[in-house]
Amino acid sequence: MGVTDYFELSEHGTDVGTETIAGVTTFLAMSYIILVNPFILANAIQLPNYNFIQTVQMIAIATILSSVVAIAVMAFYANRPFGLAPGMGLNAFFAFTVVLGMGIPWQTALAAVFVEGIIFIAITAIGAREYVIRLFPEPVKFSVGAGIGVFLLFIGLQEMAIVTADEATLVALGPIAQSPAALLAIVGLVGTFMLWARGITGSIIIGIVGTTLLGWLSWFVGLASTEEVAPEALVSDGELSFAAVTSPQYDITPLVGAFLEGLRDVDPLTFALVVFTFFFVDFFDTAGTLIGVSQFGDFLDDDGNLPDMDRPLMADAVGTTVGAILGTSTVTTYVESSTGVAEGGRTGLTALVVGLLFLVSLVAIPLIALIPAYASFLALVVVGVIMLQGVLDVDWNDPAWAVSGGLTITIMPLTYSIANGLAAGIIAYPLIKTATGDLEDVRLGQWLIAVALVGYFYVYTSGMLG
Repeated sequence: MGVTDYFELSEHGTDVGTETIAGVTTFLAMSYIILVNPFILANAIQLPNYNFIQTVQMIAIATILSSVVAIAVMAFYANRPFGLAPGMGLNAFFAFTVVLGMGIPWQTALAAVFVEGIIFIAITAIGAREYVIRLFPEPVKFSVGAGIGVFLLFIGLQEMAIVTADEATLVALGPIAQSPAALLAIVGLVGTFMLWARGITGSIIIGIVGTTLLGWLSWFVGLASTEEVAPEALVSDGELSFAAVTSPQYDITPLVGAFLEGLRDVDPLTFALVVFTFFFVDFFDTAGTLIGVSQFGDFLDDDGNLPDMDRPLMADAVGTTVGAILGTSTVTTYVESSTGVAEGGRTGLTALVVGLLFLVSLVAIPLIALIPAYASFLALVVVGVIMLQGVLDVDWNDPAWAVSGGLTITIMPLTYSIANGLAAGIIAYPLIKTATGDLEDVRLGQWLIAVALVGYFYVYTSGMLG
């Protein structure tokens, strides 16, 4: 059986070339995790007889390998074009809240991630996870895409220094005229939008590569300083260093299986609380990403459900379990997958290309580091704008749809969390339906999910987690 038949390319209206371009695009958009995840986790993971950079190297290998395993399940079992890797936000929660904040050993934190993964595998296998996601209210399902679009747009503009932090207003327009990087980002963004508007295949990749070359040329001829335009090298204690990517530490045995030690002498209540938080955030973050990207790729049925959703859900469950064994935090489906879908990716072949590129990155990480953030993140802005078309699927004249959908869309970027936006919309739906006298439209399961989410928000915001 050939590649075309195995991945059912003809049935999905795609071909090998399109899927390859889509896979490369997704990889370029999410490859930053190879560098970012290790530096976040290395703040918490202390290995005897190994220094900080060596620890970073080992976590980078664990990051890549766990991503490859999860993506392989997505490609060959689910046949969906989604990329997976250790999730941003969850890695910060792992390092700064659980380990450094609560004083829990990093081995125990890995054990919590492992337990979460096992739970996910179990409930996915029996269909419980898909059942819960199917209970999500329709306005939530149909507004997730637009919410993720705004979220991507916000992230991209920040990474390109077009939007910056402000003490008075939280965010503000950055000093673009004083920043060569921001100016280059805008030039690349405009060029990419123009290519996309012309219907040029691979417009996002062309934009990323073109902006990268323009940045390097500007640096080479001295039009901009190294700090602002040169590649985003690894940073440790304020000093730039390529040691972690040019001479990787391939022996990760000090990390592998460390979660087993973390299962000993744990405080049951604290451990359950950590597992609970990992579980809830990952559950709803993954659900939101799958639904949002699937809506964008026109994968959803008339009820807003993704057919055979249990298959892609199993990919992140397996990835999370394997990741904990190897020594990294929760693996989840990446919202950056929408960049590949925007390039026409429709099947698991796209995911397979992403996975193969992750494998290649084991020896070619220096090449990835040559792509500066302002170039790679323009993909998020372009796709974010495109995904805003999802607002057309929301019935804004219906109060329950307007409130539930509106909160889903806005809470995501404002709290920097897909899970929070999804939860806000789910909680609002039965309340507004009750207010409008349409209580019979709300299923018991939707009430139960809403109550559970209220409990989650209480735990998460009450300070109980330290």
